[in-house]
Amino acid sequence: QVQLVESGGGFVQAGDSLTLACAASGFTFGNHVMGWFRQGPGKEREFVATITWGGKSTNYAASIRGRFTISRDNTKDRVYLQMNRLKPEDTAVYYCAAANQYSLSHSPTDYNYWGQGTQVTVSS
Repeated sequence: QVQLVESGGGFVQAGDSLTLACAASGFTFGNHVMGWFRQGPGKEREFVATITWGGKSTNYAASIRGRFTISRDNTKDRVYLQMNRLKPEDTAVYYCAAANQYSLSHSPTDYNYWGQGTQVTVSS
């Protein structure tokens, strides 16, 4: 049974940092591109970051580039999202997702598996 379980969300002040983690099971983690997406109140789900199988290539949404870092540990089947200098507009439910492909993708439709999400709330 495929599972992606996010953790690490919470309520923080603007300028604070958080690290999200996503634990994967039930599939071969090491041959899946991993991504983070988010959905803010009243908004569509949007791409945040993605990382290749081995972790050597990454890509980020323009709105978070330079503040967020995606990484993965294939020995633990986990992917992380380090979020620094958080802003109120970063408030959203954050989802991790897995894509059974080689190339990075910004499109949610390319991702086969999704977690339930973790809430991040940034107060001004």
